[in-house]
Amino acid sequence: MKFKLLLAFSFWMLLMAVSCNKDDISFDAPSQELSFSRDTVFCDTVYHQVRSETYAVKVYNNEDKDILIPRIHLEKGATSLYKINVDGKPGYDFKDVPLRKKDSLYIFVEIAPEATGPEAIAEDKILFQSPVGEQKVVLFSVVQDAEFFIQTPTNPNIISANTTWTNNKAKIIYGNLTIDQNINLNIQAGTKVYFHKNSGMKVSSGATLNINGTLANNVTLRGDRNDPAYDTIPKNWNSIKMDAGSNINMNYARLFGGTKGLEMKQANATINNSFIHTFQEYGIYAIGSTITAKNLVMNNCGESAVGVFRGGTHNFTHCTIANYSDLLHSYNRLGIFAANEWINDSGVKEYGALIFNLRNSIVYSDRDNSVNLEYTPMQLFNVAIQNCLIKYSNQSEAGFDFNDNLIVTQSKKNLDPLFVNYFAAQMNLRVKQNSPAIGQGNTAVAATVPTDIANVSRTSNPTIGAYQYF
Repeated sequence: MKFKLLLAFSFWMLLMAVSCNKDDISFDAPSQELSFSRDTVFCDTVYHQVRSETYAVKVYNNEDKDILIPRIHLEKGATSLYKINVDGKPGYDFKDVPLRKKDSLYIFVEIAPEATGPEAIAEDKILFQSPVGEQKVVLFSVVQDAEFFIQTPTNPNIISANTTWTNNKAKIIYGNLTIDQNINLNIQAGTKVYFHKNSGMKVSSGATLNINGTLANNVTLRGDRNDPAYDTIPKNWNSIKMDAGSNINMNYARLFGGTKGLEMKQANATINNSFIHTFQEYGIYAIGSTITAKNLVMNNCGESAVGVFRGGTHNFTHCTIANYSDLLHSYNRLGIFAANEWINDSGVKEYGALIFNLRNSIVYSDRDNSVNLEYTPMQLFNVAIQNCLIKYSNQSEAGFDFNDNLIVTQSKKNLDPLFVNYFAAQMNLRVKQNSPAIGQGNTAVAATVPTDIANVSRTSNPTIGAYQYF
């Protein structure tokens, strides 16, 4: 007991000693400019009445003295669309903000705007006023008006009548959006479709999804996190899942950033002048389906850009199918995988006849093999690779012999196509001026796709792939 009393007495004596010797802190006016972790805060694209994520700016005092910043405030004051929090306190105007020497403080920024049209710019400034002068950090965001499609227990989120989406509002999908049987959804040029985490679209049997972009005004389908950091990250949403007998027609579309892109089962796809990239598993996952693709560009998919199972009929003409990725480096990252076989959800193997034609196309990656074909005996396996440039290792890994003239004709193997930039952050899968793909396309095949993805003529001296070199 005496020991406990002594310990308690010692604690209180120590506390009193510390209190008596507490430093008196004095703060002076700044005599140097502040410095910041960034001079511009570019917020994620935000939607009508939807709060953005929170962004941080650090403010540094580089002086050898404690300072008092006379004023920190939003230029537009209480009318600003932005909200700030200075060192833990919310508001829009702060006076006499202390900052210790060689220390820093955080300013947190967010925006939850009211949209005034299809798309607008929201801009403001955080102003720092002191005897040294006025400094600023610019706040900038794109604000879009939006239409929401939200699946709930009482709302199955089904489009049950023929519908056209225009580009006057972004479309934001929470949960699954279903196009009902035998219904058409038409998406007009310039429309932006955003999927929330774990969300997707289902195209029911007999339904048709028409994506009608133009060269100048693509249709974009992606995750709803819009700041640049998410442009190259997969698995932000699920997939466009297509039931048996459903159809999709894509022209000038950009589809990226999910788990699978098109998830097809006995479905039909016609794809022209489009980009499909950055998916955790497959850009196209097709089971017993039919695909006709021209001027298609693909890249950055974990398992394979194109995955074909249980056969089907597939024609890829003047396509550029690359697969490079730092983020998905541990995955297979094939360009094309095609097989007669598929194992269903019950673990039962199913088989189908395969017809696969690859013409005037590039299939390349940083792996040893970019094409893998798996033939099942006694199943139709009709594959033709004509005037293509592909990455090829050997027959045992690829599943076919590159020198078999019944499969491969007038094609090149293991010659670097020399893409301008193959990584997703600044992806440009045009070829450079000394590319071995230039002038190697079959002219008769090129005549069936007379202009490239950028509307450049390729009727003479055609370049292999989706881009004509000029």
